[in-house]
Amino acid sequence: MFHAPTFGRMRDGEYASTEEDGNNGAFRLPSPEPGWDLLLIVSDQPLPGGDPVAWEHVSVHPADKRGRMRAPTWKEMCHVKDLCWDPEDVVMQLHPRASQYVNVHPHTLHLWRPVGVEIPLPPILMV
Repeated sequence: MFHAPTFGRMRDGEYASTEEDGNNGAFRLPSPEPGWDLLLIVSDQPLPGGDPVAWEHVSVHPADKRGRMRAPTWKEMCHVKDLCWDPEDVVMQLHPRASQYVNVHPHTLHLWRPVGVEIPLPPILMV
């Protein structure tokens, strides 16, 4: 089951939200990597364009107090997966076709899960 973090919701600024927004909003949380925070944008709303599949989505962007940025580590992505989904939920990162690639922010990675659709997995020996 998908759920927004229970702490760290941004209540001011461009990405402000409240609990009334449910699983949608921006969050600033401590990273498991010392000295860093994780900036998350969390959503489970239908995407524009009439996509028949609804998506749960979290973007992950590390930053420190001095404004430095970098790509998230594996440890951070696992931490966010554990915060926003249940242990037995399967989520994914995607590498889209080159023709569909969008990079709005070079230090952000994303976790995705389609709602009501099982993500196929390779044989367990390959994972």
